[in-house]
Amino acid sequence: MAALLDRIRVVLFEPQKPVNIAGTVRAMKNMGVTDLRLVRPCAYDENYIEVIAHDTRDVVERIRHHDTLDDALADCVRVAAFTGRRRAAKWPLATPREAAPALLAAAHDGPVALLFGREDDGLPADAVDRAQVAVTIPTTEHLSLNVAQAVLLGCYELHLAAGDATRTLGRSRKHARAATGAEYERLFAETERALVALDFFKTRNPEHVMRSVRSLAFRAEPDARELGLLRAMGFEVLRTIERIVSGRAPAPVVEVPAHAPDAADRAEDGA
Repeated sequence: MAALLDRIRVVLFEPQKPVNIAGTVRAMKNMGVTDLRLVRPCAYDENYIEVIAHDTRDVVERIRHHDTLDDALADCVRVAAFTGRRRAAKWPLATPREAAPALLAAAHDGPVALLFGREDDGLPADAVDRAQVAVTIPTTEHLSLNVAQAVLLGCYELHLAAGDATRTLGRSRKHARAATGAEYERLFAETERALVALDFFKTRNPEHVMRSVRSLAFRAEPDARELGLLRAMGFEVLRTIERIVSGRAPAPVVEVPAHAPDAADRAEDGA
């Protein structure tokens, strides 16, 4: 369905600022839409557009200018007017997400236009009259979207509905394989050994504590590298205790926390 985006036309009615034309081009490029039509636009420099919207020469070269809105929409089989105004007459109204499937379905039959208005006053009523559906973007009471932002939201929903999300994020440089069940069990065994050495279970139920440790680890879903780091911590606890007991190392200086655990805390820990 990604090829359907080639039939999407973004139409700006009397855009007043070159920076908004550039922002529109940038939004379209990110979402796989390449056909921009401008109705009586302000003067602008194509080089300036590309300074703001990098690597968009293919979109900029295809921009078409029209003297009338009717001319810009003449070959379109469906028009969606983006507006924040309510209309006195009953008119099909949808959000960008709701409108996207129907607009893509219409694109099977020919070009489909997304129509956007002037920065200062939006689309006039006679421009909205040329649309089969009015699209409104849900916002708070502060309804003040930049035209390029509106274009981005409209194209984004079409992009998703068309299944055109082609960019994938690479793996982290520290990506590691998933931890195995055996590695989890070694972690739990060594954690329990370290807690026994610390006399942690003196006032706590070992079974309850270790069940909580298991639940925490499974919810965190550490990978094999992270699990190995946790095991190393437990191992170092045991080594340090052994050195202290044998007299080979002084006891570490431990700062007392501002809030020492009280009886209630110990109860929650599984005492």
